[in-house]
Amino acid sequence: MSTPRIYLSALIIAVAALVSAGFVDNARAATAEDLDKDARQALQILYKSHPLAQTLSKTAKAILVFPNVVKAGLVFGGSYGEGELIRGSKVDGYYNSVSGSWGLQAGAQSFGYAVFLMNEKAVTYLNDSKGWEIGVGPTVVVVDEGVAKNLSSSTLKDDAYAFIFDQQGLMAGVSIEGTKISRIKR
Repeated sequence: MSTPRIYLSALIIAVAALVSAGFVDNARAATAEDLDKDARQALQILYKSHPLAQTLSKTAKAILVFPNVVKAGLVFGGSYGEGELIRGSKVDGYYNSVSGSWGLQAGAQSFGYAVFLMNEKAVTYLNDSKGWEIGVGPTVVVVDEGVAKNLSSSTLKDDAYAFIFDQQGLMAGVSIEGTKISRIKR
């Protein structure tokens, strides 16, 4: 059997295992109401674990929340999740988050992430693009413990800040670089 066929077979087995374990269904909300509830709960989890996120929420123009993204891979991998854009206290649209990758990777995990859009330029870019690829367009800073120590109200100058939270599963590392976010109908 050739090497590409082995990788393809391994990927098919990994995806089948994820589907049978229920991971893939967890990444997709059944209804808009379910997604609304999941997004609000995810923000509460984020605010408890990262108080800076709650501080950012007070000045952000909008928050893009993906409460449950599922990532799996065996050499080739991918992730998928659904979320919503919240402006003020209202939902302003529904989105999906999709990424693909290849390289040294094996396992599966789920996580949530939220992107705090700090200015109208970032919100407009999201609304006007046919899919926003993180790393292209508005500047997104992924906030980890090191970045969080150096952020204050006077140093917040970037277009968007992203927090990854509630990681579960067996896979090393999480990145949203290269993730494509697209508007969906609900």
